[in-house]
Amino acid sequence: MVEKAKWIWQDGKLVPWDEARVHVLTHTLHYGFGVFEGIRSYALAGGGSAVFRLDAHLRRLYDSAKIIGLRPAVPLADLHAAVMLVLKENGLREAYIRPIMLVGCGAMGLYAIDNPVGTVVAAFPWGAYLGEEGLARGIRAKVSSFARNHINSAMAKGKICGHYVNNIMAKSEAVHAGYHEAIMLDTAGFVAEASGENLFLVKDGVVHTPGVATVLGGVTRDAVMAIMRDLGIAVVERNIARDELYIADEILITGTAAEVTPVREVDDRPIGAGKPGPVTLKVQAAYFDAVKGRNPAYEGWLTRVR
Repeated sequence: MVEKAKWIWQDGKLVPWDEARVHVLTHTLHYGFGVFEGIRSYALAGGGSAVFRLDAHLRRLYDSAKIIGLRPAVPLADLHAAVMLVLKENGLREAYIRPIMLVGCGAMGLYAIDNPVGTVVAAFPWGAYLGEEGLARGIRAKVSSFARNHINSAMAKGKICGHYVNNIMAKSEAVHAGYHEAIMLDTAGFVAEASGENLFLVKDGVVHTPGVATVLGGVTRDAVMAIMRDLGIAVVERNIARDELYIADEILITGTAAEVTPVREVDDRPIGAGKPGPVTLKVQAAYFDAVKGRNPAYEGWLTRVR
């Protein structure tokens, strides 16, 4: 259950949480033609708070809109200011931030190019997506029967509303079977990503991860790869076969919501020792140092809330 904040920013102004609404014939509601982002702010070790990689997230939002041909109604700089305003007016230091661009009510049917575009920014407290225990002990994952959308049927570089139906089905299948998360293969049978996270495996001290051709190029993924290189950990982007998951020394998944979460088991097979491994723990610690302002080397990733 989402914990309510006081205000939501909608189309240029703050409105009370319970008064932020759209019409039942909103085009995006019927067809999924919209784009969104997931962003986090963190309380900083030295006081205050900051949004993690806000510029990269908003750039991807506008890139997603361009990919599907949605014309933003709000300039990027104004949306940047809206994020800051929502956090300040709600008194939130640690929050999950959800901007969304949606096509509103007007024409129905698949081609509704003249419908108004609405823009919303909400923010609310949200803890560890896969649970504090998942962060500490690792999670159990299942390879899904649902393949990642084909690169030419769904644009992989966009964070597009309707594309997530596939991910929801994969996640639901895994949870109903008793697992925490789904791992999706691409249509060629190679490992793609989890239902809402990018994936890394560790073998003999080297980190391997699928290339971004068929997966969403995660902002957190990019940050984690930079952190790994700074730690002297080799990272290789390549095709990964399903059975490589089973014999990996470690597996970790990354995302704004999931942060850096270890995977202790895949398809009932323990990964390594069945608990978070040394590479995962080192990267996880470095990541939280970065987002909480404990490492000045990553200050450029933080947009401080003033």
